[in-house]
Amino acid sequence: MSGPAGDPAPPPAPSSASSSGPPPGEDRPGRATRWWRPALLLAILVATAVVAVSVGVPPVDEVRAWIAGAGWAGPLLWAVLYAGLSLTPVPVSLLAVAGGVLFGLGPGLPATLAGKLVGAAVGFALARRLGRGSVVRSLDGRTGRGAARLAALDDLVRRRGVIAVIGVRLAPVLPFSLMNMAWGLTAVRQRDYMVGTIVGAFPGTAALVAVGAYGADPGSLPFLLSLGGLGVLGLIGVVLARRRLRTEPSLAGGTATPAPTATSPGTSTGRGSPDDG
Repeated sequence: MSGPAGDPAPPPAPSSASSSGPPPGEDRPGRATRWWRPALLLAILVATAVVAVSVGVPPVDEVRAWIAGAGWAGPLLWAVLYAGLSLTPVPVSLLAVAGGVLFGLGPGLPATLAGKLVGAAVGFALARRLGRGSVVRSLDGRTGRGAARLAALDDLVRRRGVIAVIGVRLAPVLPFSLMNMAWGLTAVRQRDYMVGTIVGAFPGTAALVAVGAYGADPGSLPFLLSLGGLGVLGLIGVVLARRRLRTEPSLAGGTATPAPTATSPGTSTGRGSPDDG
């Protein structure tokens, strides 16, 4: 219809179905996506804790009989069992000693180390995929001393991940499974994490396997050297951690001095890239 004097008719009013902007509640799937991943990670942690409490570590004699029946595949099965148990809060130091008891130092060390590395990689990947995004969102835009120190720690492990992981592996302060997932929540690169884990976990694992292999003769030189080596490794880890705190004033409560970075359009920073690696 045309108005008087040939004026064009006014445009029809936009209907509710074709109005601009998202309808009410359209952003709800995005909000749901934000919480289901950390909720799943928490559920996995609870499930592993329940398994560790209800099942526990199988007795050495039972594992020995099971391994003996496997023949040549015994060390491989031990590595798989070790990797699975390392995802729970079970003390992996006891598992490493058990590896020495079962196989001796020769076959026991590579089998135990392989299981530890597989468990470390799986725990890291779970936390990186399910929880890292929530950490990034919680740090963005936050102010205050606590947020600044967390951001400084995140930046430190991104820049010096290998050294940081080695120090923590030499002197662990959390159960192995929790530490693996904690690293997955940080900005450390996956490559740096695995290199640091291999270098840092090897000496302690070797000493623990040796303790199990030579534990039948506590007065033997290999057994005593293994115990001494564990003490030295723990001391080295503490020294590395204290030196890192002294060289990073933002972690010790000082003021962080951010390093200048040049970013171009489309280039993300290390903290904003949860899947970097």
